Amino acid sequence: MKLGTTLYALTNEYLSRRYSFEDLLAQTAARGTGPGLEIVGFQSIRGFPVVTDEFAARFKELVAQYQLVPTSLAINADQEIRRGRVMSDDEMVAYHEPQIRAAAKLGFPVARYQYGAGPDVIRRLVPLAEKLNVKLGLEIHAPQHANHPDVLQYREMYAQVRSPYLGWIPDFSSTARTVPPSFLEFVRAKGVPADLIAMAMDTWHGEGDAYKRMMQYKEKARASGFDDAQLNELSLIFPMFGKQAPRSWLELMPEVVHIHGKFFGFDAQGNEEAIDYPALLPLFRDGGFTGYMSSEWEGHMYSDADAFQMIESHQAMCRRILAAH
Repeated sequence: MKLGTTLYALTNEYLSRRYSFEDLLAQTAARGTGPGLEIVGFQSIRGFPVVTDEFAARFKELVAQYQLVPTSLAINADQEIRRGRVMSDDEMVAYHEPQIRAAAKLGFPVARYQYGAGPDVIRRLVPLAEKLNVKLGLEIHAPQHANHPDVLQYREMYAQVRSPYLGWIPDFSSTARTVPPSFLEFVRAKGVPADLIAMAMDTWHGEGDAYKRMMQYKEKARASGFDDAQLNELSLIFPMFGKQAPRSWLELMPEVVHIHGKFFGFDAQGNEEAIDYPALLPLFRDGGFTGYMSSEWEGHMYSDADAFQMIESHQAMCRRILAAH
């Protein structure tokens, strides 16, 4: 397996205007955090899904100059973009088609799509994907997982269509072993009481799906006298951090087309603080995955840490684990 970066991990650097899109590519190359490169279409390309000839030519020039490898273009479902209604399947197909064409035009072999597309829409897009030689990868992100009902619907469709252009993009948020301590430090600094944090963590480690546990936590917190303003600070932990076993990914292994190496922070030994990378990386490597994993730091939601340094630390950890196991 090979390493790379998703520019989504550099959201703070980009939105702060300290770095342009081209600067991010240059820094990815200079810091050795490529060669793999994933971008989010609507985040990185003005006017997306329209990709001008000028932008495509400049992008390919920069990729060649910096010796980067396009790995995945993240596309959106946005099924509720129309005020007051959900898009029909016909509208969803029409919404996805130019995004897949954009991936092909820019040289990305994979388009990361979202649950909101729906299995019937993706089924209708397979002929276009095959024509353009772009694989469609469903990102499996917490609270979903390999055997979540949403994913099972896609698995059934995949089994029926049997196209090599349909695949999976595991996101390691689904297989966390705990809530990131750095996130708990953030909410603690905002004044969230220790008793409420302990209650949330106890419920997170309990049984049941993510939303069931979230509702249990809210009921217990309200019964204990906490108001919604306080308890909502911690509600995020249930849909954002899944607790499935790493080996649950094995069922999907033959059709994995890309990986989101989600991470949040590191302990004193340089290990990821919430996700069991020593279990995950050998699992994928030994399972035959030879594609790219994008380093995806999502601590930018609550931290102003230097994302470039975080990605460097993540990849150093990954190389160390792969060499030792």
